[in-house]
Amino acid sequence: MSGLSHFDDSGAAHMVDVSVKAETARLAVAEGWVKMSAQTLEIIRSGTAKKGDVIGVARLAGIMGAKRTADLIPLCHPLPIARVAVDLVPDDDLPGLRVTATVGTAGRTGVEMEALTAVTTACLTVYDMAKAVQKDMSIGGIRLLSKTGGKSGDWEAPVR
Repeated sequence: MSGLSHFDDSGAAHMVDVSVKAETARLAVAEGWVKMSAQTLEIIRSGTAKKGDVIGVARLAGIMGAKRTADLIPLCHPLPIARVAVDLVPDDDLPGLRVTATVGTAGRTGVEMEALTAVTTACLTVYDMAKAVQKDMSIGGIRLLSKTGGKSGDWEAPVR
């Protein structure tokens, strides 16, 4: 049809058959951010948010999000994830938090969606935990930074 792998010749959505692909080590890295006021960032940084440790809870939420990706994205394969790391770093210039997720597996399909879901889930958790202080925070910049492994090889996002 259009070269999109999730559609068959008649245009119907389907799950891609990866059974004939070789298992390879695969890694994906994604990023995003949550922009907020400097005051909200200081509350998060100091650990005085009413809901608790925003960064710690968001890190765990991101890990859980990566593990549940196949439950959220209809045509994603459930994968045996071997590694998930989610980092949330305060950035005074934003101001806000920069979020990076790294996901790895050895399998027949990549973990790009898992890395993107981890970042998104972590960002949404930051918003949820800090919305009592600031409702107009914004989430953005969510994108794949790199992926390795598989038939299509390695890929890196252009520098912005």
